[in-house]
Amino acid sequence: MTDIKQLPPQSILVLGAGELGLPVLRNLAKVATRAPGSSISVLLRESTIHTTDPGKKAEIDELRGLGIRMVAADLVNDSIDELAPVFGRFDTVIGCAGMVAGRETPMKLARVALKSGVKRYFPWQFGVDFEVIGRGSPQDLFDAQLDVRELLRAQDKTEWVIISTGMFTSFLFEPVFEVVDFEHDTVNALGSPETSVTLTTPDDIGVLTAEIVFFEPRFRNEIVYLSGDTVTYGEVAGVLERVLGRPFKQNVWTVPYLLEELKKDPTHHIKKYRAVFAQGRGVSWPKAGTFNAQQSIPVTTAEAWARKHLSGK
Repeated sequence: MTDIKQLPPQSILVLGAGELGLPVLRNLAKVATRAPGSSISVLLRESTIHTTDPGKKAEIDELRGLGIRMVAADLVNDSIDELAPVFGRFDTVIGCAGMVAGRETPMKLARVALKSGVKRYFPWQFGVDFEVIGRGSPQDLFDAQLDVRELLRAQDKTEWVIISTGMFTSFLFEPVFEVVDFEHDTVNALGSPETSVTLTTPDDIGVLTAEIVFFEPRFRNEIVYLSGDTVTYGEVAGVLERVLGRPFKQNVWTVPYLLEELKKDPTHHIKKYRAVFAQGRGVSWPKAGTFNAQQSIPVTTAEAWARKHLSGK
């Protein structure tokens, strides 16, 4: 995509520099070179900017080296009135702080964006299609995300863009999720072996988000879908067999079973996620219609990710 014409400049603020924020920032810095006059900033706590932790300090130094400016504020403890002038200095604000700060944070940040008068806001909605899932799902955090969408749709001053990515690819293989049990060479299919899930790596989300932010014609008030891969749980077992060279059994965790497990432990976040993904609504979409497919941007399949990360399993 190096032959693209010069793009209009933007001043962009990214909220957070974690698992998703870092790849988004790195790729925005790259794409911004095609839009002379653009500036990229990252909002972090004062203590993070001046950290002595060697790992975090290396990341901060890397971002400074890319020409990214540091903006000190606290998304959790600062008030809406304190944060709004900070957001208001930018054309575009991109939420990459996740929901680690609690279910109230996405709505608080959306209110800050609207109060600030920022031209365009990308809320932290990098994940599933909350509307297709609907209200009252086993994962109650999703209702908070629907509240944010309703707030943004009810106004016309700030443009919004939502990027739906599915699950982070790595999470599918995390021991804590228990879908892949390496100890017993088993895939616990959520719902059924035919239930599908869309997966995208944070690095690919970073590449694609940067392209979406600067894309012409500009995205306004819409949901943009990405997919590194869309696979069934049955196909995941096949991927593991090819990559690891040994058979994987398939076990099915049905929706009733997972809802029963959640009832026994109603505050267990992983059990909430498993129950939602087993229902199979709003957690996958065909790769063909996605932004990356339409723009022919290469992405990481589940098998490519597994070959890179699971060879020692």
